[in-house]
Amino acid sequence: MPAPRETLVNRSDLVLVLVDLQDRLIAAMPDPASVVAAAMRLARGAALIDAPIIITRQYPKGLGPTTPALEELLLELADAGTRVIGVDKTAFCCAAEDAFVEALSATGHRQVIVAGMETHICVAQTALALHGSGYQVQVAADAVCSRDPYAHDLALDRLRACGVVVTHSESVLYEAVGRAGTDEFKSLLGIIKT
Repeated sequence: MPAPRETLVNRSDLVLVLVDLQDRLIAAMPDPASVVAAAMRLARGAALIDAPIIITRQYPKGLGPTTPALEELLLELADAGTRVIGVDKTAFCCAAEDAFVEALSATGHRQVIVAGMETHICVAQTALALHGSGYQVQVAADAVCSRDPYAHDLALDRLRACGVVVTHSESVLYEAVGRAGTDEFKSLLGIIKT
């Protein structure tokens, strides 16, 4: 019988993976503003607990750059000392790109929080591959989306059935901080309200 997998966020082992939050993809999504906002909260939260962030771009020549608000935030976080790693890719599954695998391995972290798009394509393939490779994977449901809401829902069901934890961005952040009454918690409240 396999060992039980940790399902709570472990701040010392967490890495945030932001998948393909690019303008041309965002333009095709039904509610992109809320997904981008959730991804940005996760990025701020990762910086708060000193967790590394990997941001991917799918075929940027065709799909364009990372959406400007997120790109600006990541540059600010990197300037303030957060480890932000960018990876361009053509494979739908991030784990099929050597540069991504090397970047993730270099973090030394084994718990991966995934956000981005599209849920049923790049997010699902990445989460399933990493889970199959022994990573503890959580997908923040409010920070992922697909052009087709039905495809999004099916992908989340599939991820759950395969053992990937489907969660919410606030759950990730509150679990990472762990307790109220601290300066870190006060900072978290500011992140949640943005």
